[in-house]
Order: sequence, then C-alpha cells, then structure tokens
Amino acid sequence: MSDRTPQTNKQVPATAPERIHRSSTAARPSQDSRRMPLPPRPAFSRFPSRRSVVYSTNGIVACSQPLAAQAGLKVLRDGGNAADAAVAVAACLNVTEPTSTGIGGDVFCLYYDAATRNIRGLNGSGRSPGALTLSQVRADVGADEWRIPMTHVHAVTVPGAAAAWCDVVAAFGSGKIELSQVLSEAVRLAEEGHPVSQFSAVFWGEEEQHLRDSSPNYAELLVGGERAPREGEVIKMPGLARTMRELGEKGRKGFYEGWVAEAIVEAVRARGGALSMEDLKNHGDVGSEEVVPVSMEYGGWKLWECGPNGQGLVALMTLGILEALEKRGAISKLGSYEHNSAEYLHALIESLRIAFSDARWWIADPAVGDVPVSGLLDKDYLAARSSTFDAAATNTAIDHGTPAFSSSDTVYFSVIDSHGNGCSFINSLFGGFGSGIIPADTGFVLQNRGSGFALSPQTHPNLFAPHKRPYHTIIPAIITEHDRLHAVFGVMGGFMQPQGHVQVFLNLLAFGMNPQEALDAPRISIGRNYDPRVPGVSLEEGITEDAVEGLRKRGHEVRVVGGYGRTMFGRGQVIKVDYDESGEGRVYSAGSDMRGDCQAVGY
Repeated sequence: MSDRTPQTNKQVPATAPERIHRSSTAARPSQDSRRMPLPPRPAFSRFPSRRSVVYSTNGIVACSQPLAAQAGLKVLRDGGNAADAAVAVAACLNVTEPTSTGIGGDVFCLYYDAATRNIRGLNGSGRSPGALTLSQVRADVGADEWRIPMTHVHAVTVPGAAAAWCDVVAAFGSGKIELSQVLSEAVRLAEEGHPVSQFSAVFWGEEEQHLRDSSPNYAELLVGGERAPREGEVIKMPGLARTMRELGEKGRKGFYEGWVAEAIVEAVRARGGALSMEDLKNHGDVGSEEVVPVSMEYGGWKLWECGPNGQGLVALMTLGILEALEKRGAISKLGSYEHNSAEYLHALIESLRIAFSDARWWIADPAVGDVPVSGLLDKDYLAARSSTFDAAATNTAIDHGTPAFSSSDTVYFSVIDSHGNGCSFINSLFGGFGSGIIPADTGFVLQNRGSGFALSPQTHPNLFAPHKRPYHTIIPAIITEHDRLHAVFGVMGGFMQPQGHVQVFLNLLAFGMNPQEALDAPRISIGRNYDPRVPGVSLEEGITEDAVEGLRKRGHEVRVVGGYGRTMFGRGQVIKVDYDESGEGRVYSAGSDMRGDCQAVGY
C-alpha cells in the first residue's frame, strides 16, 4: 500500500466516504489473574463502524479491498495455504488499489507455521542502483535536501515485490498450487476489468496529475487514457495482466530479465536515473532474504516484527519503554487507565517519541553496516531511555541513544488457513502511485522507496550508498501467547505503522477489545514529519475533549482530525485465534478497518 498521508486541506471529491460510529455492548472476554485488569469498556458513540466481527473455522482473509479478499479465499478453498492466499491478495490489490501497492514495490512478510509453532520472516525490499553514488544524488537533487524528493527518479529502487511473491509461495506455500494459479484471479481482474471501489477512486483521482507529470505512459492507468476512474466505473489493465502472466509462467526471470526488465530500465534512464539490467538481474538471481523475526514480550504476549531495514523496532521499543515505566511506577498499568485518556495517551506518545528518536537514526540496511538490534531491544537500555519521561510534560529535547552493539500508501492484509498457519503480509509503493513512473506496456508503477535514505550527515547509518536498502516503513506483525498464534495484524500508512501496531496491540490485550473494536477505536499519530523533537500530535475525532485538553496542559501541540482526513491514521486488519479446551480446535475472528474499502471474509 502507499504510505500516503493525505493532506487534510485538499479539496476532497464528493465521493469521499463518511462513516457513522455506534457503541458496542458485546460481552468482554475474560482474562486470567496474571494479566492487566480490564476497565469498563469505552463507548465510541461518536463513530461506530457498524461492522460486526467476522468468524470462521476453516480460513479467513482480512484486507483493504473486497475483490482481493475473495481472491485470497478462493485460493484457500482450492487447497492453498495462508502464504499462497496472501500472494493472491497482494496481486489482486495491485489491480484494485494500484495507487497503494503493486509489483513495482516492496514486500515484508511474517509467516507462522502451525506445525512447528515457528515464525519465519521474509524481507522483500530492493536496493539502490549499483552505479549511483551519494555525490551524484546530492548534485542532482540539491545540496540542501536531507532526503531524495519522492518525485525524483533517484528515489526509484529495485522493486522487490515480484521476487517476494515467488519466494513466499516457494518458501512458505502449501506446494499444492502453482504461482500461475495464485496469480490467476489478478490476471482475470486486470484483463476483464473491475469496478473501482470508493476509497480507491478517491486515491486515484488525487494522484492523476502525479501520473501525468511523472511518466509519458500515464495513459496505461487512466480510463480511456485520459482520466482517473470514478467510483463504480470499470477499468481494464491489459498491460498489468500481461506482466503478471509473465511472472506466473517464468517466475523471477519473467520480471527481472527479458522485456519487463528492459521496460523498467528504459523508463528510469529516460528520466536520468541509473537503474541497470544488472541491478535487476542481481535481485532476480538472489531473490528475497529470509530473516529471523524480532520480538518484545509484554503482559504475557509477544509482539513479533521484521527487523531492520524495516521500522518494526519502533513498536517493540515502545512496548519495552512502556513496560519499564510501569515497573518503576512512573505510570499505572496501562489497562487500568480509561482508554484514550490524557494520562494513557501522554505515556503512549512520549514512549513513541523516544522509540522514533532511536529508530530514525539507527535503522538502516544491516547488510551494509552494523545495526544494534539486540542493543535497541535490551530491557535495561529501554529502562534507561524511559528515564526521559515526565508524567506532567512533553520532552522536546529527545535525541537518539547509543545502545550496545552485538552481532546479533501500502496495503496490509492478514490470512489464516484451516491448519492454523498465519501470514502477515505488507506490500507498498511508498507514496501514492510511488514514483509515478510506468514502464511501457507493463501497467504498473515503480516505487519511490529511495526517499527513505538520509543524505546527511556523513555518519548517518542510513546514508545513501550504492546497492543499499533504505529505511523502510512497511511492517507486518504477529502476536503469540507462549508459542501459540494469537493474532495476525497490521496497520498501514508510512510512519503511522508502528504507532498503529502499538495502539491495536494494547486495544486487544490491555483493554480487552475484539478485533473490530480494536480497529474502530480512535487513534493518535505523533509529530510533524514524525520528528520526535516536535511536540505535535494528531488525535482522531472521537477522543474526548477532556483528553485533548489534558494533553495540551502537558505541552502537546494537538490537532483533532475528522472526516476524510482520518485516513492519516492508517487502515488496519486483525485476525485473532481462539482455542478450545483441547488447544486444537480453533475459531478465527477478524476485523477490518472502516477507514477504507476494507473487508474480512471467511468460510
């Protein structure tokens, strides 16, 4: 999905959706005595989603577009597992929500294997061009730029999604279904056409000029080659169907070599970029990197994330800082607070700001330089970092710490199959329609993920370099209790993602909400440009005026965001697992975000 954060002062099309929120009176799940006490359930009377939880015992999919959800369900029913279905969803979302995601972007994935109770990770992010130097980037984008502008050709990195789709099916898939079959529904929707859904039409319309400005091939993604599709209007994408068919038949070689690769290189070089056939072939030959996930335990549960170059560490560090504050009595147990009260939100905001201050400095490509992952997650280190917290005021003097070193617009969706395998999957272009550059006759855009690199200072771990992966915002998540799968979830949306992970995690486990309630609850988002030194925080409409004023008294610069602007708080998906007394029987419950065209489906 794109890591888009819509500008709230934009003129919003008349089709921009409105939602009504209704409070829930469903019974709360019980917790055993070792867990945090549960306060009375909050009433979100100002904005219920009107969505009930979706239940299933055989398999379930939660994603940001109904046609894609159905494609994942079809793969499950045809004998595929959660990983196979996840790739089917990813491919269909490229067709139905191309502003946000696609084969020209990157992927991160976590996979829970029910038979072994192990979690495996996959880093499907691409690297910068091998021939592009820091001095050349600085000369081309301007010496005063602190990062590569999102519209500049040097923001284009090698797309990792195509290889990741192949590798997820090969490494985690059932072995009962071919890649071409997994991609078949996406090919059909692109070839026959599909009606554009409500939010997708709004996003597409916002980015129409971006496509025109960025690529001479813009007509491939416009109706009749002239304009963005309107809500409910059918659009065909024959070039994309051809690209996906090539990948399905030839695997990685079908994308990173041959006519697709040639089109990518030609499109980038025509705008002054440095991407080469060798860059693409190298990625196609090596493929994605299987990685060991990282975790943080809190309240008896473990939150799992992919490690750097992704930003999942922010969510884990935030939980560790909150736990440290609880242990030394600086704050109460989080579950004892009124949900979204000023006291709770202040602790959450300040912990996030500390975590981001470290992450924005240290997270980089671990293949190029040392990234102190275990040091950043060390509980003694996080306890020391928590000492900057003041219960009465926000801290604007936060700088990154130095832990010990050791050798140790996006779419997110969740899938769990009938065997209890879970796949947490995220696929992104970064900005809306990414770079906007469309390789001729391919029907997809290239990402602008290179904008995540730092261009100064010279000592920055995330400094641009050739053949390097940038700081990445897209992160999938899994929750386990002991070694059993508890939930597969994520919240998309740039730097909002780890903030959304922490809030949904705590909604589920500290406040006892069901999956739909955990997503419906109003969220917060810190900082301008997510700079931890800036005290600004955005609160979603529905948070009480008492909480707003309580934060202002503590020094926070608060703005309340409503209407269409609420899409800045991300779109999430949650699938939770409940077990019977034997521990073998499973019931799945899913929620899907009301801030988009999202849907959960099961069978």
